[in-house]
Amino acid sequence: MSKSLEHNRSLKMMMSIDKVVKWRDVEALLLEHYETGTSKEGADAYPALMLLKALLLQKWFRIPSDPELENQINDRISFKKFLGLPLDRPSPDHSTFSRFRSRLSEEAMRELNSLVLQEFAKRGLSINEGIAVDARLVKSASKPLSKEGLRELKEKRDTPEGRVDKNGNTLKFSRDVESDWTVKNETPHYGLKEHASVDVKNGFVLATTMTPASVHDSNYHAYLTLASCHTQEPIKKVYADKGYHGEPNRSFLHLNDIEDGIMRKDTRGVKITKVEIKRNNKISRKRYIRFQPVGLPGRRVEQYFGLSHLYDGAYRARFTVMMKNIWDAMCRQMAFNLFRGSKLIVET
Repeated sequence: MSKSLEHNRSLKMMMSIDKVVKWRDVEALLLEHYETGTSKEGADAYPALMLLKALLLQKWFRIPSDPELENQINDRISFKKFLGLPLDRPSPDHSTFSRFRSRLSEEAMRELNSLVLQEFAKRGLSINEGIAVDARLVKSASKPLSKEGLRELKEKRDTPEGRVDKNGNTLKFSRDVESDWTVKNETPHYGLKEHASVDVKNGFVLATTMTPASVHDSNYHAYLTLASCHTQEPIKKVYADKGYHGEPNRSFLHLNDIEDGIMRKDTRGVKITKVEIKRNNKISRKRYIRFQPVGLPGRRVEQYFGLSHLYDGAYRARFTVMMKNIWDAMCRQMAFNLFRGSKLIVET
């Protein structure tokens, strides 16, 4: 069995990630925010670090659900080795993963992601020479409702009766009432919007969050810029498409001594100049930079949005609760950065 593990590609990938992250530091930060069970009755609680690593495995190996994650951990020796789980001990129950998500706060996930990025910066990988901000639409986990139906459901949910089922128990599963409607390219869309910032040199995801779909992209320009500051080194330039054009965002960058990389667009009564069109083309090429993986010179790789769309199903929300979807996006951010960092450090 030990001999066969030497040729296990999945395990090799996990071991390469082990080399670029200090799990001891991650665990110390985790324990500041998450307390394992201390009851003397029942089975011992699973360590918080093990649960976090299990949810990272779910992202790396495209495991669609928590029950399937439980099955895969029980079935795969490489997973147990990465998690430090003895072969004779079963995987945590799928409900344990769900409770872990609920108990670990959004702020804790932000700090954990920042810790990982700071480690990469210490290893000489630039994360703030320039950042690109963007947003994408995400389908709701529930079927669409009309605006009137959504309004009525929200009003009902705000009453004591609307928070319980027909037996009087607290609702565990319910429709998504935090999504809403927007129109893009003349096509109506019901759901959420993910806002993210990406380092344009090495491709690390620096910040991500979710909002209802109707929230305009430009409202999160300043937030993403500030949330992308993980080291003492200031961000040099912020790139953004025409959706972020406007005086408030340009003034924000100027006041913070950050170079303006926002594309220009026509405004009422004013057409953009040829110089501004050339500038837009340069910014567009920078924003959509492609990265070359190890051993595949010249082959292009999709960006964060494209990769997560294809391999993590990020085009559709996993949960009907906004906070859970934000947590899921930040877990995807950590998984993406760890995988990307392991490739870059080997490359250098």
